[in-house]
Amino acid sequence: MHQQSLSFWGVCLCVAVFLFSASFAYSAAPGFVINEDDSHFFMFREPEAMTLEGLNAFVDQYVDTNVSHLFLCPNAMKASFRSKVWDAIWDLAPNQRVKEDDAAPIAKRWMSNAKLLDERGLDPYAVWIARCREKGISPWLSMRMNDVHNVDDPDSYIHSRFWMEHPEYWRIPGGAGWTDRAFNYAIPEVREYHLKFIRELLERYDPDGLELDWMRFGYHFAPGKEAEGRDILNAFMREVRGLTREWSEKRGHPIHLGARVPTLPESARGLGMDGVTWAREGLVDMLVPTPFWATADFDIPIEDWRKQIKEGDDGKDASVVLAAGIEILLRAYPAAGQTLNDMESVRGFAASCLHRGADQIYTFNYMDPAPMAGGESAYRALLEQGLDLDTVTRLPRRHPVTYRDTVAPGMSSGAVLPANPAASPEFTLHIGPAPKEGSVTFVVALADKTDAAEAVLQVSLNGVSCIPLPDLKAVSGFPGAVRALVFECPLSAVKDGYNTVTVSCAPDSPEQQLVWAELRIVP
Repeated sequence: MHQQSLSFWGVCLCVAVFLFSASFAYSAAPGFVINEDDSHFFMFREPEAMTLEGLNAFVDQYVDTNVSHLFLCPNAMKASFRSKVWDAIWDLAPNQRVKEDDAAPIAKRWMSNAKLLDERGLDPYAVWIARCREKGISPWLSMRMNDVHNVDDPDSYIHSRFWMEHPEYWRIPGGAGWTDRAFNYAIPEVREYHLKFIRELLERYDPDGLELDWMRFGYHFAPGKEAEGRDILNAFMREVRGLTREWSEKRGHPIHLGARVPTLPESARGLGMDGVTWAREGLVDMLVPTPFWATADFDIPIEDWRKQIKEGDDGKDASVVLAAGIEILLRAYPAAGQTLNDMESVRGFAASCLHRGADQIYTFNYMDPAPMAGGESAYRALLEQGLDLDTVTRLPRRHPVTYRDTVAPGMSSGAVLPANPAASPEFTLHIGPAPKEGSVTFVVALADKTDAAEAVLQVSLNGVSCIPLPDLKAVSGFPGAVRALVFECPLSAVKDGYNTVTVSCAPDSPEQQLVWAELRIVP
C-alpha cells in the first residue's frame, strides 16, 4: 500500500512536471499583435487620463476585437517609468532640453504625463499587464535594443546619460549619421547596460513574454563587423533565455522570449541578428521578420525562415512562432515619397504571409486612434474584422510592389521601381491564395513625364494579355504619380503565390517612368 501510494504520487509529480515543461512551448495559434510604442499613450492623451481608469481604458479598446496580443514598449534610450537602472524619460541632464519645434508640445506631454503617473503611484505597464490578463489579451513587453531617435540632436531630451557620456560606445565614434551613433554591442559595457534593464523588467513585471526589438534600429556593430557580431548576439540571447527561464519558474508560468529581425534570414544573419540559430537552439519562442520603418515589405519569405529553422545542421526540428511584421508606411522604392497602408493593403500583406506559413500577423505603428489611410473607421475595422486567412481572402485586398528597407552589407534591397516601360520590366508579386471568382486588376502609375497623359501601355499577367480599363481618377495614393492606368487580368491566369506582370509600351512612344505597381483583388 505504501509502495502503491509512492508510485501514485510519483506519477502525479512526473505528470505535473511534464505539463509545466510542455507549457513553455509557445502556442502557434493564429494571432493578431498590436505593438504600443514607448511614447504614444503619453503623448496623445490629456493629463486627466493619467489615472487607473485611463490606463484600463487603453486596454479596453481592444477587448472583444480580434487583437490577441498587446506588445507594450517601455523604453527608447530612456524608460517611460521610474526605472532603478536607467533614466526615466522626464530625467534631464543639465544640458538637455526639448527642441522648440512643431513636436515640442507632444514631447513635453510624454515627459509630464509619464511623470504624473509615477507621482500618483501608478505604473502603466503593471496596470496594462494585469488588465490584459483580466480581459483575455496576452501581454508582452517589447524592449527596444538600440533606439536612436533624434541622435542628430545630441542634447535632445530623449537621450540617456549613458549614451551622451560614452560616444566611444557608438558604432562610429564621432560619426554623424543616425546609424553611426547607435550603440556597438561588441563592447561589453553596452551589453551589460542593456542586460541590467532586462533584469529589471523581468523582476518588476509579470508578462507573458519579453520581446527584444533588434529592429529599433537594426544596426548593432561597427561597419564591416556586423557578421562577426553573430556570436556576440547569440551569447547575449542565451543569457537572456536563461533569465526568462529563471523567472518562468519564479512566476509559475512560462515567460516567452521573442525577437524582431530583418525580413530575410540572410539579412538578419549578415547584420548579426541570427534568428535562425536562435530558433534552432530554442532561444526564442517567437520571431518577427519585419522591415525597419520606411516601408512595409510585401514579399517576406516565411517559407524560407521555416525551412532554414527546421533543417539545421544539428537536425533539430525547432518549434518557433513566426509572426510576419508590417509597418504603417508604404514606399515603392527607397527615394519615393511615402503613403500609408489601408485596410486593403494590410489584408494583402496578411493573405501572402499566412499563405506562406506565418502563424501570426504583427502590426507596428498601428496605434490608436487613426494611424491608417481611412482614419479611425479603418482602424476599428482592422481590429474588429481581424487578419485571419479566411477573412482577408474574402474581402478586397491590394498587393503593392515595395522593397526591403533593411539588408545586410552587399545585399540588394530588391527595388524594381522606378522603371522604364520601354525596357519591358517585370513585377513579381506574391498574392497568397488565388481568388476562385471576382476580379483581379493591375494598377501602374506614371511619373510626370512628357506625354504621360497620352502614353499607351500593354500589360500581361503570367504571359496572358490584360485588358485596359479607364484610368483611376485619383492618384493621391501613389507618390510621385500623375496618372494611374488600370488593366483587367483574366482570372484563369492568376496563380497561387507568385504572379509575374510584364509592362511594355510602343517602341516609338516618349520615354515614361513607372513609379507604382500593384495587383488588386476583389473576390
